[in-house]
Amino acid sequence: MRLALVLAAGSVFGLLLTAQSGETYKARLSPVPADAKTRPDLAGLGTATAVLAGTKLTVTGTFDGLKSPATVARLHNAVAAGVRGPSFIDLTVSKSTGGTLSGSAELNPQQLQNLRKGGIYVQIHSEKAPDGVLWGWLIR
Repeated sequence: MRLALVLAAGSVFGLLLTAQSGETYKARLSPVPADAKTRPDLAGLGTATAVLAGTKLTVTGTFDGLKSPATVARLHNAVAAGVRGPSFIDLTVSKSTGGTLSGSAELNPQQLQNLRKGGIYVQIHSEKAPDGVLWGWLIR
């Protein structure tokens, strides 16, 4: 009986830890040329980590090597990895050629589904690349 109680308590504790830690997603941020005109202004690298707890997605990351200061960072919602989609939240970003990004958003059911299919991505814009300089799809 005691062994069963210990095993049951351990299972509950494990489930609680899993629920508290959430699902973790990672992105490698890299330049994605939009056209030949903007290609010379696209440079840099970065990483982002996102943790989903319930419906709240919290994103943190770093970047470096932009050719001009970052102006905005956003989360975008697409149907799959590699497919562009509309932005749905602005993130806080360092207004420099390197720094950090962070923010959180409550996801609706469609965004949750797209996140789990690799369709949510981070995009950083800069002064010389207002259409986006670094992109990265969040994947598990």
